[in-house]
Amino acid sequence: MKTLLYTNKYLFLLGLFGLLSSCKKDFSGDNYVAYFGGEVANPNNPYVLFCKNNKVIDTIPLKKDNTFFIKFDSLTPGLYSFKHEPEYQYIYFDKNDSLMVHVNSKDFDNSIVFCGRGDEKNNFLMEMYLRNEKDRDQMFDIFDYNYNQFNSNIEKTNKANLKFYKAKKQEIQWDDAFDVFAKAMVEFPYYTKKEVYPVIHKIRTGEDVSKKMPKDYYAFRKDIDFSNETLTDFSPFAMYLNHMLNNVASVNNSNQLSEADLSLKMNINKLKVADTLIKNQKVKNIVLNNIAFQYLLEDQNMVNNQSFLETYRKFSTDKSKKNEILKIEKAIQQLTIGKTLPNVELIDLDGRKINSTDLIKKNTVFYFWSEKLNSHLVAAHKKVIEFEKKFPNYNFVAINLDSNVDTWKESLSNYKFDKNKEYHCSNFEDIRSKWAITKVHRVIIVNADKTIKNGFSNMFDVNFEDNLK
Repeated sequence: MKTLLYTNKYLFLLGLFGLLSSCKKDFSGDNYVAYFGGEVANPNNPYVLFCKNNKVIDTIPLKKDNTFFIKFDSLTPGLYSFKHEPEYQYIYFDKNDSLMVHVNSKDFDNSIVFCGRGDEKNNFLMEMYLRNEKDRDQMFDIFDYNYNQFNSNIEKTNKANLKFYKAKKQEIQWDDAFDVFAKAMVEFPYYTKKEVYPVIHKIRTGEDVSKKMPKDYYAFRKDIDFSNETLTDFSPFAMYLNHMLNNVASVNNSNQLSEADLSLKMNINKLKVADTLIKNQKVKNIVLNNIAFQYLLEDQNMVNNQSFLETYRKFSTDKSKKNEILKIEKAIQQLTIGKTLPNVELIDLDGRKINSTDLIKKNTVFYFWSEKLNSHLVAAHKKVIEFEKKFPNYNFVAINLDSNVDTWKESLSNYKFDKNKEYHCSNFEDIRSKWAITKVHRVIIVNADKTIKNGFSNMFDVNFEDNLK
């Protein structure tokens, strides 16, 4: 059945590929014309995003038959990604490639098939991705194994992946530029398993297996070019780097530090390790920003944040206006207890623009949700129904963070929530820069005089109700 489905998708793409066959006259030795198109079955939205390094280059609209097509007059060879939100995948373009792709949003990764000039390389990337995903799904119990069993398991998998990689490299004859990503798809998932094994094994079994591992267990680290700009935004490398930094920067909590202080110390260590390890300043700034963003996402201890950001500023040279960390730092400072909550623009269900300030007529709780996190959507609204009965002196305001207004309205139509207390964020960048919104679980509590009572709360915290008394 799987073979039949693959064949049907491939035949469909061959039909679309006829569209590209007449374009070959555009290819010459001195241009970089390229084409990208395909079909999205069961689309979630009416477009496909074409991106480079997490930045949108083009928004490609879907036609009535759910197909899309774009010609690039000049496309630099390299790794890109295409998104049909909330999913994405990588796509590699050599000079003058013409690629068609089939995607089904209901089974995004498993449905992807490429056709056209450049398809073999991209189908290899997808097959390696699926092999790695299947392997990761089977890893749960393997981290409980003793060292010899664990090592035997991952070496067997790595040997099979290397054999597959070498065979495809010989068959397709790809160049060195593509080989950077092809090899990374094999190496970094393997390295990641080695990094996380001693950590997860200790958590799960209580055994410190590090004493039983060979002295050269981490020898592979010395062969990694941590300053390679090409790999900075490639998820297998980024995931490995994150686990490696966590591993190297881990803290022995012999002094019984609080959870917040332990997190602060570990993340400052990560900044220091990255500063020492990465020589390329551009790559270093990206890694420092990733560390900072993750830390600020999970921790909102005002004192600790300032200590962390002081170290961050010491190592980072990224002073650009686009630096998200500097924006978050500024927003955090604005959300100090006692300060007036900055105004943001919202939209009600009738399409009217509303100032958030105008909604604060008494003590107010702002909470957030997204249709992409359905379980949180339901749980948060149920919690609010309970709180409204216990704390009638508070007004509870729900703010949807999804980019599409129609999606927001459609989601609400499935529930019997109080529609007079539901609003949509009209400008996510504005609310993120003013309210430091980095996660949907945030709650902002404001006094009747519009001053902040608690800018960084969570209604699922066991002590949350103390904030409302």
